[in-house]
Amino acid sequence: MKNLLNYFALFAVSAAVLLATGCQSPHHRCCAMTGCGNSPVPVSAVSTQASQAAMTPQLALAELQAGNARFVAGKPLVRDFPTQVQATAAGQYPFAVVLSCLDSRQPIEIVLDQGVGDIFSARVAGNVEFACKASGAKLIAVIGHSNCGAIKGAVDGVQLGNLTGLLARIQPAMDAVPPGVQPRTSKNYAFVNQVAEANVRLVMQQIRERSPILRAMLDSGQIGLVGGMYDLATGKVQFYEK
Repeated sequence: MKNLLNYFALFAVSAAVLLATGCQSPHHRCCAMTGCGNSPVPVSAVSTQASQAAMTPQLALAELQAGNARFVAGKPLVRDFPTQVQATAAGQYPFAVVLSCLDSRQPIEIVLDQGVGDIFSARVAGNVEFACKASGAKLIAVIGHSNCGAIKGAVDGVQLGNLTGLLARIQPAMDAVPPGVQPRTSKNYAFVNQVAEANVRLVMQQIRERSPILRAMLDSGQIGLVGGMYDLATGKVQFYEK
């Protein structure tokens, strides 16, 4: 578990960590709460025990894709956050857990257009296991981002106190990028982004290999695992099919 926690701590600083827009969300909340008219009613409903139980890994991914599509189109749902806060005070039933980078330009609930109580925003392994095993989340999404500063620091071998040890752990992701990709410096954005993508895939592999709890849930189909990259320039999340 210590190694797994360290690996997730690495991702928190290194990852550059889910359809159509409008009323086509598979979470079945958009039309019910906006009326699909020209004057949307603020969304006040939240994820419930029933909606979580009905959720599948495939529907969870589709909901994240739909939310990001709304964000990119500039058409996020209008939410009644005070009501959602009150509705979730006694309990929570998020449908997904998203492991993403510690980067102010990637506020994960915003870029995926999710409300209070919809997703766990994770940074360490214990959060992911709790989200899935104890709280019922149906999908783990590992989302990196483009032009990542931590990846650049690792590529250039930056020495910066305790951060140095974490950056060194990105070396396997650097090694995973074909040697023909040159130059292998932070000035080569294509290389930086390929390292970031490789790091996302390595984190996904570590999730399966180092957590027996999550591996069993993945193997049984109780939960799903998906990776993706967030483009800082466009706001779009590109999910990997495999």
